[in-house]
Amino acid sequence: MVARSSTEVETPAGGVPRLAARGVTVGYGARPVIDGLDVSVPPGVITTIIGPNGCGKSTLLRTLSRLLKPTGGTVVLDGEDIGTLRTRDVAKKLGLLPQAPVAPDGLTVSDLVARGRHPHQSWLRQWSSDDADVVRRALAMTGVADLADRPVDSLSGGQRQRVWISMTLAQGTDLLLLDEPTTYLDLAHAVDVLDLVDDLHESGRTVVMVLHDLNLATRYSDHLVVMRDGAVLAQGHPREVVTADLLHEAFGLRARVIDDPVGDRPLIVPIGRTHVELDRVSPQLSK
Repeated sequence: MVARSSTEVETPAGGVPRLAARGVTVGYGARPVIDGLDVSVPPGVITTIIGPNGCGKSTLLRTLSRLLKPTGGTVVLDGEDIGTLRTRDVAKKLGLLPQAPVAPDGLTVSDLVARGRHPHQSWLRQWSSDDADVVRRALAMTGVADLADRPVDSLSGGQRQRVWISMTLAQGTDLLLLDEPTTYLDLAHAVDVLDLVDDLHESGRTVVMVLHDLNLATRYSDHLVVMRDGAVLAQGHPREVVTADLLHEAFGLRARVIDDPVGDRPLIVPIGRTHVELDRVSPQLSK
């Protein structure tokens, strides 16, 4: 299920990829975290990267966004080598929300969201009423317009994530990269943020995100990329990718995969040692 190497082939989810890594190698210092990796981001869907801690998920996302420069291979954005593009041009096409971002003390919501317009500013094009309109629409789209004058550091975790997503929307991009957008959120707020992400996808945006919660990943994603040790084990629709064997290979996790009772995606039921009825566990999983 690993994607082919041509930048013009169709991805597993269909369509020419918006963003792709082709034979990418990248690391920190002399240690490669990712080595010769190929992955494609289908257009118009939610792609989620999953895998155990330290497998290279965030490194891959940072490389796709050009925050990290690969030592080998290329990242392709809309058919062009991202390394050859100007930073301003990349920022007009791609919005990145890093893991656990922090706003300067006292910065208001509206001021933070307005920073998303920086790629569109220059000596010849200063702040205008059009920029203000974009900021207002971004605030409204994420449901935080009533918080515009509040300091970002006074908000709850879920509210802050909505504000940061609003800032990426103010960039005017239709390709969003989100690194663990539910970090530090309780389940209710995590679902709220992912419902917002799904709304943005339904409005025509392509989304790539990293998640740790496997069931949220299967519920909200159209395309999964499963990683282990800096490599892609599988990629495709959750119904095609998520199996008990794959979960054991990727995470060392014993689990049953059943139909989600409230959706059309797989549901992962981990098998531990506590409160487990062993006669209901298949022989293969009980080993």
